[in-house]
This record gives sequence, C-alpha cells and structure tokens, in this order.
Amino acid sequence: MLDRRTLLFGLSVWFVGAACAVAQPYPSRLVRIIVPFPPGGGIDVFVRAIAQQLSAKWLQSVVVENRAGAGGVIGTEAVARAVPDGLTLLATTNPPITSDRFFYLSLPYDPDALVPVMLMVQSDQLILANSMVPANDLRELVSLVHREPGKWTYGSFGRGTQPQLLFETLNKHENLDILHIPYSGIAPLLSGLVAGDVRLASGTAGVAAELIRTGKLKALAIAGKRRSSQFPSVPTTAELGFPYVEASIWYGLFAPPGTAAPIVNQISEDIREILGRPGFAQVQVRAKGFDEVAGSPDEFTAALRSETDSVARIVGEAGIGVQ
Repeated sequence: MLDRRTLLFGLSVWFVGAACAVAQPYPSRLVRIIVPFPPGGGIDVFVRAIAQQLSAKWLQSVVVENRAGAGGVIGTEAVARAVPDGLTLLATTNPPITSDRFFYLSLPYDPDALVPVMLMVQSDQLILANSMVPANDLRELVSLVHREPGKWTYGSFGRGTQPQLLFETLNKHENLDILHIPYSGIAPLLSGLVAGDVRLASGTAGVAAELIRTGKLKALAIAGKRRSSQFPSVPTTAELGFPYVEASIWYGLFAPPGTAAPIVNQISEDIREILGRPGFAQVQVRAKGFDEVAGSPDEFTAALRSETDSVARIVGEAGIGVQ
C-alpha cells in the first residue's frame, strides 16, 4: 500500500499537472480550418494566407482542409459536430449559413448553433454579361429582356447562391423571365459566361476583373451601396433605378457550437490584427476586390440575423426555395 506521504505527493503532482493543462494558452496544438469548398477558390486562397499568419502568431501549425460537397453542407456539418475546443474552425461564404436552410428539406446541422467568430472580408457583386450582349448597363438590359422575352439565361454557382437571389429578385420586381442555369462553382460559371453558354451572371471584382478588363465580359452594375474602387465607372444598382437589387459575398469564420467565449474572442482579435496590417490587407483583400470588415463576434451575429431575414423575404417573394 502507498504510505500517506507518497499518496499526498502523487495527488499534488496531479493537481499541478491539471492546473497547468487548464492554464495552457490557446492554441495548445494544431488548428484545422475547414473550407467546405474545393481547393483553389477565392475563399480557399484567402484562408490559406490567414492560416500562414496565424501559424506564425500562435507558434502552432494552422492547416486548411477542404471538405467540399453538397454546396458546402458536408464541410459545415463536420465543424458543427466537432469538439468545441477551438481547434477545428469553419471558414465559409454566405450560403451554408444564411440561405441553404431555405433550399434543403433539412440540413444535418443547425446554422444558428455555429458560433460566429468574425466576418473577415466582404465584396459586393458585379452584374456581369457576356461581351456580345447589346446592353451597357442594367437599365438597358431590363429593357432588352422585355423586348426579347424567353431568350435570356443567367448562371449561378449553385442553388441559393448570390446570383440566383439577385436575378430572381430582378425577375420578380421587373416582370422578367430570365432562366436560371446552375453551375458547380464560380470557375465553370465564368467559363460558361465567356463562352456564351449563359448570357448573364454575377461575381466579385476579384474573380471577374481580368475578364472585364480584357473585354471578355461586361460589368452592367454593382449590386451594392457604393461603386467599386476597381471599376469606378460602373454605376450601382440604386443609381440605375434598382435599389432593391443588392448582393454581396463574405468570408466568415465560425467555431463549433459550445466553443467558449474567451477562445472565440482571442481568435477574433488575432485575425483582426492580421487584417489590420496594411501590406496584408492590400495584397490579400483589396487587390482581390474585397473590403476588410474584421468586426466583433457580436457584430457578425447581428449581420447574420439581418441577412437571413433578407434571404427569407427574397425566397418568399420570388417563389424559390426547396424543390
């Protein structure tokens, strides 16, 4: 049997070890950021740049893991089921959080249970047209579609994504019949638009800038409150008489349900510091057509609630949703 002194020593060692474990700074080991889309897309490239900076800041490996499938559902579910220790995070765009709930009979996760960490960057969508479309702005396009009904198509990068919500809103308000053609992602969508397989789409300046500058695509409007710094001659939808047509894409970070507030706040603060570095912001954000937002978790939560309400209204008005 253990004598009393040996037992007390063993207990003291255990308590010291436990206290050290509790006091370990975050993160104590490798962090995974899951991107629920294929490699090479805008969010994947951006998050890999963030992960590199976090690795240096935290002195721990931060790796990006792509878990694509079902429009972002598969990767999002993986994070929703992960241990809430801050070592598994989700970097995603809008649909898996704010619009997929309206386009699936059921989701294998509760989007409202995921913990918002930060809305990192955001960009308004440009309304794009094939170069052969004989319209130079959105007002001319609407008139053209009225004169030639049944001839117009738009592409999206999946059901419930920004192009579908944008064009179905326009269809509803202007009594148009532009037909939806879904693609599997932004890259095939832009290829189809350049080839003339579809005639209209929307996308950020970050993905479409070179195609616009080389004359392969036209920018008819920007669906936001202000003009693009990269294309200042392109008017806003409001300037052209369509203030209800707004669409933006954001890159946001989430943690699994139940993640402790101190961990969430630390991640948010550390990424805010990275986004505040002028060199990083210029190269990884503004040069790609985005604006850094870097808001707090509470601000992101409020923005998500507002956007979800807006999507619900659009889906109801346009008569789209679960099929």
